[in-house]
Amino acid sequence: MIVFLLVKKAGLNVAHALVCVLFGFFLAGSSAAPSIRDGVQGAFQLIAKIHF
Repeated sequence: MIVFLLVKKAGLNVAHALVCVLFGFFLAGSSAAPSIRDGVQGAFQLIAKIHF
């Protein structure tokens, strides 16, 4: 979704977008995926606690 928005709004090259998608696909199947998921989830929880 973010890559699609970057292609449409920020002028990201389609070839670079394809590399981003493939990198994400292969990274999701790696042994690093649980650590990355936990880190992103923790960051979202931290942001959710901030009161503006």
